[in-house]
Amino acid sequence: MAVTLPTVPPPRVAPEEDAYAAWYGKVLGWTVTGGPPVQLVTGVGFDVLELPSDAGTALLRRPVATGPVALMGRRMRFLVASGSAEELDGLLDWLEWGGVALDLTALGAGGRITAPAPPGRPLPGESPRGAAVWLRPPEQGCQALLPALPGPGRAAGPAHGPDLVRLVAAAATECHRARLGRRTNGVRQPLAFS
Repeated sequence: MAVTLPTVPPPRVAPEEDAYAAWYGKVLGWTVTGGPPVQLVTGVGFDVLELPSDAGTALLRRPVATGPVALMGRRMRFLVASGSAEELDGLLDWLEWGGVALDLTALGAGGRITAPAPPGRPLPGESPRGAAVWLRPPEQGCQALLPALPGPGRAAGPAHGPDLVRLVAAAATECHRARLGRRTNGVRQPLAFS
């Protein structure tokens, strides 16, 4: 006699998770997957530069143009133009940061990040410690203004979006400063330039 096991239904997705996915998909046109929590697919509409939050906080104080910025735990995520992740190693070498341990990474094709709650839609109840949040939220059409390498014959600027080279140079500097600061027991030392 065969024993029939009861079928277990898949976990239910909270209504706010559905609303988050719909907002990212319909309003921004971004590719979403998984959940809960909702995941944003990188390499399609945007890539991500990821760095420690202390370096990211210092980077946000600099006069460098950025796109949307999210914080998840101790990592800050700067959205950049799709395809930029492939350029990171070459840019770091060109900027003479190649071979330096910076803790600056990029997520491109095939990657994902946890979607923060859309702007103006707080998480129900208390947001869990370390939950993803927008520091500079995205807006409809923001993909056209994400930091990117200037195309041939074009300069970076307001008409073409922020310059990826400047953003990576500033991010590398702040990652290095933060690393040096952590090595000296939290006392941030000014960098000496000759």
